[in-house]
Amino acid sequence: MTSFIPVNTPVIGSREKELVMECLSSGWISCEGPFVAKFEEEFSKRVGRKYGISCSNGTAALDIAVSALRIGPGDEVILPSFTIISCAAAIFRAGATPVVVDSDPITWNMDVSAIEASITPRTVAIMAVHIYGLPVDMQPLLAISKKYNLALIEDAAELIGGEYKGHPCGSFGDISTFSFYPNKHITTGEGGMVVTNDQDLAERCKSLRNLCFQPNQRFVHEELGWNYRITNLQAALGLGQLESLDKFLDQKRKMGATYNEAFKDIPDLQLPIPTTSYASNLYWVYGLVVGESHKNASFYRETLAKAGIGTRPFFYPIHQQPVFRKMGYFLEEHKPVAEKLYDKGFYIPSGLGLSHTQQLEVIEACKNALSIYKD
Repeated sequence: MTSFIPVNTPVIGSREKELVMECLSSGWISCEGPFVAKFEEEFSKRVGRKYGISCSNGTAALDIAVSALRIGPGDEVILPSFTIISCAAAIFRAGATPVVVDSDPITWNMDVSAIEASITPRTVAIMAVHIYGLPVDMQPLLAISKKYNLALIEDAAELIGGEYKGHPCGSFGDISTFSFYPNKHITTGEGGMVVTNDQDLAERCKSLRNLCFQPNQRFVHEELGWNYRITNLQAALGLGQLESLDKFLDQKRKMGATYNEAFKDIPDLQLPIPTTSYASNLYWVYGLVVGESHKNASFYRETLAKAGIGTRPFFYPIHQQPVFRKMGYFLEEHKPVAEKLYDKGFYIPSGLGLSHTQQLEVIEACKNALSIYKD
């Protein structure tokens, strides 16, 4: 057996290296280089948007999106509790209040049916976060946004290349965000993107990611922004990766199908569903949720680590995060699905660099762990 199989290994091909070397040879390595605009253009075109604004990471993209929409003190934004902390942190940093809803137990995405009951006179936006390879059911969410005149932020970091009813994930709502961290479908090492069809929003995003410099008075600032720029080197890498996106997605689907077939007969084990009525799973990560007859996810993660298999826990629910509870938020919140997903869920190696031989080793180790250790 391989000494250790990490949960993710990115794939960097010859095309990416060629473009990065071209960038280095040109001397344009900062945000001013030509690859930045080209990457923004090609990526926004791929996800069906008019404008793309690159930035330093996915968290930065969320900060920019929330600020661009002028969300601030006194406002509330509805989002899933089962998501990465960056989503809620962007809302808090804007001075607004996150309002969390539970997840659907089958898709693991936000429970769209719970959104309307969470709307108050202070609600100004909904943040939809696509989770682990399946998109949120966007059609009813779009209807709710329109009915109550709410802005829609779509976090599509985990669904680069994904589709909802034949339309690209990231093409919905007022503004959408992406991440290009090494575990995403394409990577720039660190990096992110905000996309929109609204020209005014796009210009505001560009200003916010560039310290809000003014065209005619560069060092006179009317508003505070961030230095959230991406470099020409990163954009060159991203362009090369984008050319291979379809191949990467096909590889992810095959990997998911192999895992599904291997684990389908294990009792009391929930697997990612392959399809819904509106989308097919891209298996950004391959998650397992053990049932009540099993020990908690942490036990299996420790067992697999001893066998040389890397894993990651599922998201810790926003409403249980200590940092927010210390601030006095979510003290009475209880979201049973999100809590169970963290308690019983984890994901196993599923990066693009995972070989078939390694995947078979992961399957064997998982079967051994799941068949032996139960409460």
